[in-house]
Amino acid sequence: MAAAQEHLADSADETPIPFRQAVEALRAARLRPEIEIDPTPAPRRLAPYAYALEAAVVAPGADPDGEAAELADGRLVLLYNPAGDDAWQGTFRVVTLARAELEPEMGADPLLPEVSWSWLTGALEAREVPYGEPSGTVTRAASHYFGGLASREPDTKIEIRASWTPEEGPGGVPDTAAHLAAWCDLLCQVAGLPPAVLDPAPRGGVVALPQRRGPKPH
Repeated sequence: MAAAQEHLADSADETPIPFRQAVEALRAARLRPEIEIDPTPAPRRLAPYAYALEAAVVAPGADPDGEAAELADGRLVLLYNPAGDDAWQGTFRVVTLARAELEPEMGADPLLPEVSWSWLTGALEAREVPYGEPSGTVTRAASHYFGGLASREPDTKIEIRASWTPEEGPGGVPDTAAHLAAWCDLLCQVAGLPPAVLDPAPRGGVVALPQRRGPKPH
C-alpha cells in the first residue's frame, strides 16, 4: 500500500500541482473513527494520474464473540487528466465502490436500488460538495446455502459502484477531503451505523443522512 505514496513522492516534480494538492487533501482528511483507510495501488489505464484508497467500517464489539467486526468496505479512486475528459466534463473524476451485507428483509425491498443511490447523493449533498455527471450501479446478491453449508443463514449483499466529477475550486483543485468524507458517510450508511453529526454548514444547518437497519454481525 505504501508503494502508491512512494511513487507519488518520487515523481513529485513531474506530477501536476493540482493533482498533488488534491491527493494531499485526501491524506489529511478527518474521518469518522469507525473508518480504517489506507492507500492502495491505483489503476494505471483510466487516466494519466490516479490515486486510490481502500477503506473499511470497523465496529468494536459487533462480532458475536464481542470482537471488532468489519461491517462494510470499499475503494475510492481519484483520477486526473490535465487535458480534461469529455465524458467527465472536467479534469478530475472520483470513482468509488461501497459494499456490505444487509438484513434479508431489507435486501428483498424492491426499492433498495433507488434508496441506496439516494444514500450516495444524500451524502454528497449533506457535505455540500458540488459535483456533476454522476453515474453508477447498485447491485444486490442473495445467497442461500445447501448441503454441507445448510447451517448458514441466507445473506444478502449490496454493492454500490459510482463515479462523479468534483467541481474544481481555486487553482483548479476540488475539495477532495469533503468528497472523501461524503463517501465514508456512505460506507457507514450501508454498514448500518447512525448518521454522523456534521459540523454546521455555512447556512447554519446540520444535515443527517437517512437511517436504515444495520447488517447482521459477521
